[in-house]
Amino acid sequence: MRIIRDYQFVEPQDRGASAAIGNFDGVHIGHQSVIQLARAAAPQAPLGIITFEPHPREYFAPQSPPFRLMRRGARAHRLEKLGVEKLYELNFNAALAGLTPEDFARTVLAEGLGVAHVVVGADFCFGKGRAGTADDLVRFGQQMGFGVTVAPLLEQSDNTISSTAIRTALSEGRPREAAAMLGHWHRIEGVVIGGEQRGRDLGFPTANMSIEGLHPPAFGVYAVLVDVLDGPHKGSYQGAASLGVRPMFGGEVPNIETYIFDFSGDLYGATLSVGLVEYLRPEMQFESLDALIAQMDGDCARSRDILDKR
Repeated sequence: MRIIRDYQFVEPQDRGASAAIGNFDGVHIGHQSVIQLARAAAPQAPLGIITFEPHPREYFAPQSPPFRLMRRGARAHRLEKLGVEKLYELNFNAALAGLTPEDFARTVLAEGLGVAHVVVGADFCFGKGRAGTADDLVRFGQQMGFGVTVAPLLEQSDNTISSTAIRTALSEGRPREAAAMLGHWHRIEGVVIGGEQRGRDLGFPTANMSIEGLHPPAFGVYAVLVDVLDGPHKGSYQGAASLGVRPMFGGEVPNIETYIFDFSGDLYGATLSVGLVEYLRPEMQFESLDALIAQMDGDCARSRDILDKR
């Protein structure tokens, strides 16, 4: 998959894609249906995605609480698995934000990227002040020479599938419900960083990762599936993870600490993808370290049972 970040300097081989447009946060099954429509609309064209970095919400409200389900790298990995060939990850800045809907269609889509076809959701808005609608894009496409498909919103159990609904499920400790909307386990991806090695001292060495910039799921302990994406220990594993601020030790900055079952090795600097399968319990204070260790033993046993039955 090729990643293109500037619509003004596009190589000839990167033009002419059939592309779905959106933020694709989480790459949920609604997003996946839009991608499949883009594939079907022009089967001979490269399959593309047009998205934006930073997320427009981050650009316009930088002080807002973290809301993203995925960092850009995790999103790219997921899109590549779906067969996307061209990821137009456009720099969202004042110039792009200031384009009128018609200017966006002409300057970015028609002239810049030279798209053959685009697919958007029925609720798609674009251009300065989000003034353009999906119907406007259809009209511009007819005028400017590219096709447009408007995808209906996907529903499941009478609820529209959306990144907002997925965030709610995760916040309430319902990762399986989130996974049903995502079409995959919700994963936290990042580089393993140094910690205070308390887990090692307790007999449960963990791989620690930051969740900075991401929507925080319910704090607590989870049964998890772990993919080590690079390095000598690359592969898939099972484990249990604690997500939160570690109240036993006076923590303040939330992170995720993952204990990988039956694993021995150094993971510092490796990139992990940790999939949340089941929420076991909230964070807790314990009367003693022995009580904490006993609880961790129980958490791991329960996680193994859940993952073996998955």
